Amino acid sequence: MSVPVAIRVIGIGPGGPGHVTFAAAEAMAGVDAFLFLDKGSAKHSLLDARREILDRYAPQGYRMIEIADPPRDRDPDDYATEVRRWHGARASVVERVLLEEVGAGGVAAFLVWGDPALYDSTLRIVEDITGRGVLAPEVTVLPGVTSISALTAAHRIPLNRIGEPIHITTGRLLADTPAGADTNQVVMLDSYLAFRETADPDDHIWWGAYVGTPDEILISGRVADVADRIAETRAKARESTGWLMDVYLLRKESRFAG
Repeated sequence: MSVPVAIRVIGIGPGGPGHVTFAAAEAMAGVDAFLFLDKGSAKHSLLDARREILDRYAPQGYRMIEIADPPRDRDPDDYATEVRRWHGARASVVERVLLEEVGAGGVAAFLVWGDPALYDSTLRIVEDITGRGVLAPEVTVLPGVTSISALTAAHRIPLNRIGEPIHITTGRLLADTPAGADTNQVVMLDSYLAFRETADPDDHIWWGAYVGTPDEILISGRVADVADRIAETRAKARESTGWLMDVYLLRKESRFAG
């Protein structure tokens, strides 16, 4: 018989405690253990950022469980296959923690940066665990403020103009944007700043890091004018804090006035 356990996947916004919704804050009550999968040099800084959120919203005496993240090949021959393998390995270690440290009838939660449905693997990991049949999770998902909405709010701009579509992609796939889909592009997970090679120098960019936090950095302008500044600022910020989360909007000129 499968072991019953409750899992709450809680979107907490792009990093600032003020972006946590009332629903997300309420969902932190009654959690037996908050689970964290972090990796690399950013691990402790990321934990500290989420600990600040828990200190504000979670019940006193909350429990945190740090889970060692399985290794991942960052430059594989087959990216999709490697990510699926990595997600499977993550599911295995999370399943073990749920069984051994949370237990039957327990309530576990993940605090997810931004929104759990946008470029995050937590829901896929939970789905994998459910499919194995050892656990019978009751899953609740709390949406969060996305880095996209936080970025446009910080720059005080609309995400798109009159009648125009929006394309959301990653730095890895920016060069593969279909023709006609590049009018308004939101680019995430771009550690190499691919726009420097792929964007038109006259495209306008709105870039932000640590959006919504006291460390927020915003830069905007023509790609030709600000590309080097963004690269230098990004490198310094990452070195200073040990981690960096950034996002940007690329926009072409339009015949529309709005």
